[in-house]
Amino acid sequence: MPATDGAGPAPPAAWAGAGGPVPASDGAGPAPPAGRAASAPAESGPAPTAGRQRAAGSASVPAVGRAWPVGVRPAVLRGWEPPATPYGPGHRGVDLSAAPGTPVRAVAAGRVSFAGAVAGRGVVSVELSGTGTPLLRTTYEPVRASVTEGTRVAPGQVIGTVEASRPGSHCVSGCLHWGLLRGETYLNPLLLLPPWLLNAGPPRLLPVLGVPPPA
Repeated sequence: MPATDGAGPAPPAAWAGAGGPVPASDGAGPAPPAGRAASAPAESGPAPTAGRQRAAGSASVPAVGRAWPVGVRPAVLRGWEPPATPYGPGHRGVDLSAAPGTPVRAVAAGRVSFAGAVAGRGVVSVELSGTGTPLLRTTYEPVRASVTEGTRVAPGQVIGTVEASRPGSHCVSGCLHWGLLRGETYLNPLLLLPPWLLNAGPPRLLPVLGVPPPA
C-alpha cells in the first residue's frame, strides 16, 4: 500500500474478486482499473462533488454497527475527506488512534472476505450481512489478522491486532485506518455507527433519591 497520506492517486495493486479487497490506499485513493490511465475518469460526464458524494454515501449506509473497531470511543486522528474525482486526493476512511497490539473488532456481523498482507501491510476486509447489493465491506489496516477468509464474525468479535506503523505511514504514533466500500465506491465508515454509539460519552454515576441506604 502506498504511503501517500491521501495526497494523491494510488498506484495499481493486485486485488481480485468482487467480495475481496479493493486497492488498499492508506486513505490515498483507489487505483485505476487495469488498462485505464490514472488520469482518466471512471465514467463519462462531470465528476460528483465532495458534497454530493457525502449525501449519496449517507443515504446508502445503514447504521448497523454495534462496536467501534478499537477501544470504546477512540480519537479520530483524521476524518473522512471524500475526493472530488475518482482518483483525486482525499482520505477514503478514518484514522482511529490505536497503539500497536490493540485488539481490532468487527463493527457489525458479516463474513471475512480477505485477511492477509497487501504491499507488506496486514489487511482484514469484512462483508457486512444484510446491507444491500453489493454488500457493504469494511476494511481495517494495518492489522495482524486472527481470522481467515470465510470466517463468520459477530459484532465486537476480535479479528486481529493493530500492527506497528511502517516507515512513511501517515500514522506515526499508531492508528487503525478504517474504510468502508460498496463495490469500488468508498463511503464514510462512521455512518455505520448509530448515534448512541457514535456520540456516547464516558459513563456517569447518577444519584439515587428516595431510597434508604442499606443496613
